[in-house]
Amino acid sequence: QVQLVESGGGLVQPGGSLRLSCAASGFKTSDWAMRWYRQAPGKERELVAYVSSVGDSTNYADSVKGRFTISSDNAKNLVSLQMNSLKSEDTAVYYCNAARFRWGSYWGQGTQVTVSS
Repeated sequence: QVQLVESGGGLVQPGGSLRLSCAASGFKTSDWAMRWYRQAPGKERELVAYVSSVGDSTNYADSVKGRFTISSDNAKNLVSLQMNSLKSEDTAVYYCNAARFRWGSYWGQGTQVTVSS
């Protein structure tokens, strides 16, 4: 059974850092592209970061470039999102996603990140 479980969210002050983790089971992350999305209240879900299946390629939304870093540990079936210099506009529910051409897409349940003083 495919499962993605996010963790690491919470409340942090502006300028602070958080590290989100996505633990995958039921498939190998080395075979799937992994992404982090986020959805703020009243807004559409947006792509935040991407890492290729073998971990050699990453991409970021302009709004988080230079502040967020996505990484994958395929030996542990784990994908992380290091978030630094957090801003209030980063407040959202963050979702982990696994996608593979012709195989489909899977989502985690999400983890809340709140940036507030």
